[in-house]
Amino acid sequence: MAYDKPLPVPDPVTRPFWDGLKAHELRVQRCRDCNDAVFYPRAVCPHCGSRNLAWTVCSGRGTVHAFTIAHRGTPAAFRSAAPYVVAMVELEEGARLMTNLVEVEPSPEAVRIGMPVEIVFDDVTDTVTLAKFRPR
Repeated sequence: MAYDKPLPVPDPVTRPFWDGLKAHELRVQRCRDCNDAVFYPRAVCPHCGSRNLAWTVCSGRGTVHAFTIAHRGTPAAFRSAAPYVVAMVELEEGARLMTNLVEVEPSPEAVRIGMPVEIVFDDVTDTVTLAKFRPR
């Protein structure tokens, strides 16, 4: 079955992130000057303005910082997946990323702020892997 949802288009700045996911590693940038974690990938640290960023492999563990349950998918490609959980996950390493929670009922009773989660690597095509998270 073909994957019918939008796919990322890596560029030179984001390619290490996407290559990491394909290798089943979660990579985020860390600033070598202020030591803050940086996500989404970019050329300049948003905390201190440094260009001295390095890629680091993360544990893949974190907690739910915020979430919502989508009952109607927009665009149309997401409609058949509804309802689904969209979450902001704060990694143990400090970065926050937007993702989907899987292996959990999409309800306010099943998902909670502070819930411990871990990464699931979703190989959606031969060349693209997405980071999703499940309860741990």
